[in-house]
Amino acid sequence: MGFLSPWFIAGAALIGIPVYLHLLRRHKTDPQPFSSLMFFERRTQSSIKHRRLRHLLLLSLRVMVLLLLALVFANPFIRRSVAGVGGNKLVLLVIDDSFSMRAGSRLSDAQRAALALIASKNPRDNAQVMTLGAQLHALTPQTQEIGELRTAVESVKPGESRASYGEFARALRGLAETVHTPMELHLFSDLQKSNLPANFQDLVLPPNITLIPHPVTKESAPNWTVESVTAPGQVWDPKKARVLAVVAGFHTPAATRTVSLAINGHTIATRSVSVPASGRASVEFESLDVPYGFSRCEVSIDSADSLADDDHFLFSVERSDPRRVLFVHEANDSRSPLYFRMALASAAEAAFTVETVTAEQAPNAQPAQYAFVVLSDVVSLPSAYEENLVRYLRGGGSVLMALGTSAARRPHIPVFDCNILNAHYYSRGPQRFLTVSDTDPTHPAIAKANRWANVDYYFAAQVDPANSRVAARLSDGTPLLLEKRLGEGRILLFTSGLDNLTNDFPMHPSFVPFVEQTALYLSGEGQRTRSRVVDSFVELRTQTDHAASVEIIDPNGRRPLTLQEAASIQSFQLSHAGFYEIRLANGRHDVVGVNADRRESDLDVIPEDVLAIWRWAPPATGSEDLAGKSGQPTAKPYSVWWYFMWVLLVVAVAESLVSDRYLGKLREEP
Repeated sequence: MGFLSPWFIAGAALIGIPVYLHLLRRHKTDPQPFSSLMFFERRTQSSIKHRRLRHLLLLSLRVMVLLLLALVFANPFIRRSVAGVGGNKLVLLVIDDSFSMRAGSRLSDAQRAALALIASKNPRDNAQVMTLGAQLHALTPQTQEIGELRTAVESVKPGESRASYGEFARALRGLAETVHTPMELHLFSDLQKSNLPANFQDLVLPPNITLIPHPVTKESAPNWTVESVTAPGQVWDPKKARVLAVVAGFHTPAATRTVSLAINGHTIATRSVSVPASGRASVEFESLDVPYGFSRCEVSIDSADSLADDDHFLFSVERSDPRRVLFVHEANDSRSPLYFRMALASAAEAAFTVETVTAEQAPNAQPAQYAFVVLSDVVSLPSAYEENLVRYLRGGGSVLMALGTSAARRPHIPVFDCNILNAHYYSRGPQRFLTVSDTDPTHPAIAKANRWANVDYYFAAQVDPANSRVAARLSDGTPLLLEKRLGEGRILLFTSGLDNLTNDFPMHPSFVPFVEQTALYLSGEGQRTRSRVVDSFVELRTQTDHAASVEIIDPNGRRPLTLQEAASIQSFQLSHAGFYEIRLANGRHDVVGVNADRRESDLDVIPEDVLAIWRWAPPATGSEDLAGKSGQPTAKPYSVWWYFMWVLLVVAVAESLVSDRYLGKLREEP
């Protein structure tokens, strides 16, 4: 027995009120005539008789009303076993179908143990079958049908996701909010150590869930895997392409593994590599001779363990001719195209070719034929060509604009659609120049450019940065590099020039990585990753309201998107290992190789002491009994205030009746 609000017990002191009221009776006597009082001695009359309590039944009822009222507000409770509150328990059978369960006979052993448990369970207990991968999935509703439960267990297939015990516990905490009966959780798993969360508190289970693990293995198993592959997504010169593969061993002895590189199903190179005990080794393939278009590539090792599905690593490569870049400049500007072309040629290894045209010649070049367009200090563009550029951007194109002293004379910037507020000629002031003081290192154009340190800026146009992302600012706060989205495309605005006159940027080492990363970013090559992890997401469009449709073909050759989804979906989860063919909303095609998370390749198991702590882990509040974690009934507070409320109502009615009868007698007295 206990009280949730014990301070209300102090209200029991109010029982003194009815006692005082019952004693508060004045003794009245009628005066009688008498001849003389001189022979009477003065004495104090005793009032003991008058202090006696009368109407004890009414007094008792009033005292009980006050006591019960104090108890109700104190919210009394008793501790009862969880098993005694709510009848039969719910039996949860959770089968781990993550990638590591493909090793040996782990999944079949888990299914066999689950079927044995179903055959021996109490027929009156409800049961539910679930699978544990990246998330917890229910295969059946809560049911007593043995046949339905057995069919669900037998239908479990090995998955390719990484299990997460943190997400597992979170899902169970959500389940406990809707299911208030005691739950007996049977986890059939290899209990992989790499699936534990960083914070052990994330493993805490609700007090009404009893964890009973069924490990399918007791010890770690040795395993080799192709852990990672580094390869270019785009190839222009196959002789310069390199493929670097890392082979890892988990709990393995020192051994020599044979590593092979295959392109479109044909092995083109083989290497031998010595892998140290429980260590890593790398192997390099010096060329990547792939045909034009997309090629499906694979690095594999000779299988020598129980988990063969991680002995290969998939990735795709696209070979094409160098992509063309259109550079538009004024006729009197010969410096900016020269600096830009030289920087791009020295950095991108013939990935791009720059075609330069003057502003008068620009209408003859169609923007859709180029990877991106550069407008360098262009004073004006024909209205028809400006509209053509806007359509090009909305369809997924990209533009880099640089403002020199000529373009800054106009009050409005075309295409980028913003106003020029002021033109700062720092070379004419006492400071002579300004430097960059604030950059966004996460922006692709700046990430590898050393934040443009030691670059002097003699001129910059101050523009209105509304609806733009500012990636760099000068020391006076003037935006230097801005980005804006237009439909599926993007525009970068550099508020100074590329001619080595408005600044000395082209003469600094940081100019080459800036041009390279900007070219890769605007062309879309820098964002293409042609090897992904299972359950990762791929972006299909930049705006959800864009009308263009997308198309996906999964590794099994099926199209998983409906027509409605293809017209509106923004991202897609790659849930299977293999090659996906993707057509993005901007019309580009891509092929992505998807691999299982290599953390699943470490077949180390959770130590017994850690597993015991998980079973006995105290609830987050720290107030519940730990006995439930060991399979024993858990004591749970059970409120009984409403019982006292019913008694209070009965006593209050009785007090009203007795009081009414007592008052009636008083009225009858003369």
